[in-house]
Amino acid sequence: MIGSLGMPELLIILVVILLLFGAKRLPELAKGLGRGIREFKDATKNVEDEINKEINDTDK
Repeated sequence: MIGSLGMPELLIILVVILLLFGAKRLPELAKGLGRGIREFKDATKNVEDEINKEINDTDK
């Protein structure tokens, strides 16, 4: 879905976000978004590790 967005569309979205939240809040929002993505990846990896552990335990 994101791959279908071109550069002009992304620029328009960024300008709208800038207008809605202001320049001072953007770094704070980006930091929070990055933290959320990192936590999601960590949780996904933990679930994957648990599934692999169970599969390996079942094979033995």
